[in-house]
Amino acid sequence: MILDGQVVSQSIQTRLQSEISELTERAGRAPGLAVILVGENPASQAYVGMKKKACERVGVASFEFRVDADYGEDKLIALIENLNSREDIDGILLQLPLPLGYGYDEDKMLQLIDPSKDVDGFHPSNVGKLFLGLPTFWPCTPYGVIELLKCYQIPVEGRHVVIVGRSHIVGKPLAGLFLQKASWANATVTVCHSKSQNLSEITKQADILIAAIGQPGFVTADMVRPGAVVVDVGINRVVDVEASRGYRLVGDVNYEAVAPLASAITPVPGGVGPMTIAMLLSNTVLSFKRRHSYEF
Repeated sequence: MILDGQVVSQSIQTRLQSEISELTERAGRAPGLAVILVGENPASQAYVGMKKKACERVGVASFEFRVDADYGEDKLIALIENLNSREDIDGILLQLPLPLGYGYDEDKMLQLIDPSKDVDGFHPSNVGKLFLGLPTFWPCTPYGVIELLKCYQIPVEGRHVVIVGRSHIVGKPLAGLFLQKASWANATVTVCHSKSQNLSEITKQADILIAAIGQPGFVTADMVRPGAVVVDVGINRVVDVEASRGYRLVGDVNYEAVAPLASAITPVPGGVGPMTIAMLLSNTVLSFKRRHSYEF
């Protein structure tokens, strides 16, 4: 079974579009999302463009702040603080990575974002709430993985989930979500990383295998138990002289080799990627509702 994130994402966005229309009419304004892009990283520019189009589709007001790489940390701090105070903005997204060599402290910048507008779910306050099972914003990619499995009714409770990758963006928060006391979670979770020994022996124990290590084709057939569910979070550019753009996008899983073994698998592109954007929109609507709790 192919876990089609594009189809699920479109379904979520259709639902949000209807909800946002009603909320906008009642509140007198649309939910607002501010995106800050520092520098000219091509991948980041592409992501920001996709997010803008998604906002337009569902009715979220999109505010873009594109600044040069040498904008400076002091100015960036002032910009974030200004967005924190604006009543027309419900979510703030600082596109990562920030340019190297210009003195930016990514952790410091993320911590400056008002936690109530942290729709990326990266602020330490929101990360702590996630692990404690308290209401908060879930990071968009882990959130998307959970929603994708729920949509396809993949059973998780009591199963062994192995996550390859321990990043703050995917691996760690996803482990926290799968550990929650909920019908869509309650999993036994193992997190592997670059220092893990006998990796293939661990991954072959997985009922659900999550690849989020950032290395193209890293997960091979000999690492997967037949019948496992495989979720590929990776998205990597590899040179392809026959492609019109000179490259193609591949995941962290060797799809051609692993797909015949898996009971379900996500494609790249078209799997987890579209879900990430859908959950960003969902978090922005959630922030809007919380900030207008006196009205709704």
